[in-house]
Amino acid sequence: MAFSTAGGGPSNPQINVTPLIDVLLVLIIIFMIVVTQQKERGLDAQIPAQPQRQNQPPAPERTIVIQVVGDAQAEPPALKINQESVRWEDLTGRLQGIFKTRAEKVAFVRGDDEVAFQYVADVIDIARNAGVNKVGLLSKP
Repeated sequence: MAFSTAGGGPSNPQINVTPLIDVLLVLIIIFMIVVTQQKERGLDAQIPAQPQRQNQPPAPERTIVIQVVGDAQAEPPALKINQESVRWEDLTGRLQGIFKTRAEKVAFVRGDDEVAFQYVADVIDIARNAGVNKVGLLSKP
């Protein structure tokens, strides 16, 4: 008759990792605190005062907004580029002139409520053909 033991043999040693995890968490917290306390600081520079120039031309506006302004009687509606009136025939040339030297070729289109969407779509198509890479639609403010 054979007897069996419940243990199944001598037990193998196992590493207790709980204290190791506690130490790692404390180190992570310490490193996080140290990193947030470090302030990056550059060199102090003294820049001479720049004289203000008289007769300086105004800087060109960065944002180009094409407005499709509609009247009940006007067919097709009037166009404006940054509050400056433009004819439909001149829109392509004006946009090409504006975006010729710009690195950022983004324009926004705003249409009045009275204007049919077909005219807004035509403006978007003309802008894309004139070299504008991104065209955004603006809603009422």
